[in-house]
Amino acid sequence: MTLEALNYLTAWPEIFLLSMACIVLVVDAFISDEKRDFSYLLAQFSLLGTFALVMMSQVDGRVVSFNGMFVQDAMSVVLKLFILALSAMTFVYSRDYLKDRNIFKGEYYVLGLFAVLGMMLMVSANNLLMIYLGLELLSLCLYAMVAFNRDNGNASEAAMKYFVLGAIASGMLLYGMSILYGLSGSLVISDIAVAVNQATDTRVGMVCGLVCSLVALGFKLGAVPFHMWVPDVYQGSPTAVTVFSGTAPKLAGFAMIIRLLVEGMGALQADWQQMLIILAVLSMATGNVIAI
Repeated sequence: MTLEALNYLTAWPEIFLLSMACIVLVVDAFISDEKRDFSYLLAQFSLLGTFALVMMSQVDGRVVSFNGMFVQDAMSVVLKLFILALSAMTFVYSRDYLKDRNIFKGEYYVLGLFAVLGMMLMVSANNLLMIYLGLELLSLCLYAMVAFNRDNGNASEAAMKYFVLGAIASGMLLYGMSILYGLSGSLVISDIAVAVNQATDTRVGMVCGLVCSLVALGFKLGAVPFHMWVPDVYQGSPTAVTVFSGTAPKLAGFAMIIRLLVEGMGALQADWQQMLIILAVLSMATGNVIAI
């Protein structure tokens, strides 16, 4: 098998989903509101077809393609299947919800498909640039979905807050990645892992890059104390959007943690493990106390 064929084999589900999302976008622009169900059915067909392609594209072991930017392994396959299944179930629920409130538009499903594409890229990312592109594709779609009900002032306010805080978190992530790239000389996660293992004089700088990246990860996961956007966004956005943003993107965030922390900075486990423990304890304690 040639290198080019291997590249397309591992990324064929993402290519199919991107193509179908564009088709849904074009088709939805030419159909009437009475036939809007066709966009929904086409979106569900896109997720089902992508699910089948992920199953078919499984490979033995770990395969890296696209010059080290894309990785296919057991974890990526399992998480992609769960992301697609959760997204399909969310689309089923949102159909009646959007119809009852007269906001049943094809844009919801187009944005949802592109968000799923961003999540899948995050899951298979083996490069800092790929992680960031997948994360931003997901985030930009979620910003628009939160403000989907344009006649609702709370939704617009929630989307604006989400956008501003999300931009800050993205800036922190970029800053942390730039530090890691500057100290390691590479964007590939496996190369960064080698540089971290060999770091002596640059260990402090690596930890600084780790902290900045972890702040952004905490924001994306809604962990305390980076959770202040969660109540506003979940309350202001339509319930269908809240269900979508509160399920599948968390799996993509988990994959991002595994790729960046475990695979890329495993040698700094003693540092990021303590940070994650603090975030976990604060999140569980704060969430339960506020709930009570």
